[in-house]
Amino acid sequence: MFEAFNKIHSELKENNLTETTKQYLVFIASGVFIAINSILIYKEFYWGIAIPLIIIVALFFLLALDKVLLLIVFLTPLSVNLLDKELNIGVSLPAEPLMFGLLIIFILKVLFDFKYDRKVLRHHVTIAILLNLFWIFITSVSSQMPLVSFKFFVARLWFIVPMFFMATMLLKDYRNVNKIFWYYAAALVLVILYTTFRHYINGFAEKTGTWVMKPFYNDHTAYGATMAMFIPVFIGIILKPLQKGWIRLLALGVVSMMIVALILSFSRAAWISLAVGTTVFLIAISGIRFRWVALTGIVVFSFLYSFRFEILDTLAKNKQDSSANFVEHVQSIANISSDASNLERINRWQSAIRMFKDKPFLGWGPGTYQFMYAPYQQSKERTIISTNFGDVGNAHSEYIGPLAESGVMGMISFLFIALAALHTGFKVFRRARRREVRLLSISITIGLVTYLAHGIMNNFLDTDKLSIPFWGFIAILVALDTYHKDQQKATSDEGQSQITVSKSPY
Repeated sequence: MFEAFNKIHSELKENNLTETTKQYLVFIASGVFIAINSILIYKEFYWGIAIPLIIIVALFFLLALDKVLLLIVFLTPLSVNLLDKELNIGVSLPAEPLMFGLLIIFILKVLFDFKYDRKVLRHHVTIAILLNLFWIFITSVSSQMPLVSFKFFVARLWFIVPMFFMATMLLKDYRNVNKIFWYYAAALVLVILYTTFRHYINGFAEKTGTWVMKPFYNDHTAYGATMAMFIPVFIGIILKPLQKGWIRLLALGVVSMMIVALILSFSRAAWISLAVGTTVFLIAISGIRFRWVALTGIVVFSFLYSFRFEILDTLAKNKQDSSANFVEHVQSIANISSDASNLERINRWQSAIRMFKDKPFLGWGPGTYQFMYAPYQQSKERTIISTNFGDVGNAHSEYIGPLAESGVMGMISFLFIALAALHTGFKVFRRARRREVRLLSISITIGLVTYLAHGIMNNFLDTDKLSIPFWGFIAILVALDTYHKDQQKATSDEGQSQITVSKSPY
């Protein structure tokens, strides 16, 4: 026994392991693990079984960060949110701890070995993101609830750093672009199958459509918004020139499942967002110049504003509530007289605007809306689902929410990100040399448009489910603009993925 250990020790010292020694090491490690886990199970602690998985993930963090990033993309649709109501701390497992790990590694690289690509740092999208993060930090310092706001700020960092700053480096290799779509979609298909089966056993009822996607998606609107984002992308994969037949067929199957899931989500906001995306796509391929689109938008807005009272009177006559009937459900979108969901959304918006008027420059602090808005509700605007306890959601808008929480610059800085990303997407669509890149850019841009349109009525960027695709889509557009727009061939001239310890891009 001791001779065997002495032999292993000498070979380790000389760094020359024989096959026999490797087998001994495997047996020893396995025996130690079985012994430790047996003790843990005897003590009724069952998490010891996860030790090998933790070791494998730790090795990936040390040797292949690109694999960790793709693992996060895959795990996001399957992650489950765990909430401690006493501490008011929620975390999506296992995706968010992995993202936090990548954030820590990125910070260490910035402090000790910063070699990030300056072309990406100088990109107008990156500048817009950094300005938004800077303002979130400033308003966290001035927040009415600093602890809540700094938790919000750190969470935003662990979404943006992996899925924008690190993903952009991963996407220097063009082959990794499609990997992000397929990794996310592979897990999302499993969630769709699970949700559709639960729909089936509940008779596809409209009321059950709000919860059958739990525990993977806490809200049917977030579930629907995800489908709306990815449908244009996979339609683009189907239309990709010289696409292999089996991949085209597989993408067609994914799109079909997503369309069914979108319909069964009964999310009116998601339906509208996909319609907006389709409209923008038709305008983009028609070749109409942006100035005419902007002028038309101004004219339409002026018309609607001029006749706002007449329009509100007409909408007030709509009594159609949410329904399992598709036509009736669509009609209920304009019901602001009796539909509780629509009325509560208006209540939240009005409360946010009143909060903004009290603190127009710095706001109340990122993430604080749900804890601060109750006194700003008016009795005539409250609904049967209104609350004073800050436990049923936020401002229901990616634009009005930041307005209340971070002041006017909070909203403007987010708009800068949106406009910079859309400008990049349309620029690549117009100027890329390869048809494949043009098609990819417009598909991703329309996916972003669906979320930005959906963001008028809901906000989900504080969750991993939609933050991962949102920042990931933006990273792809920046990578296409920076590295692939001018390529004439589908080559990987930057080599393999650079997010590794041996070849760090930072």
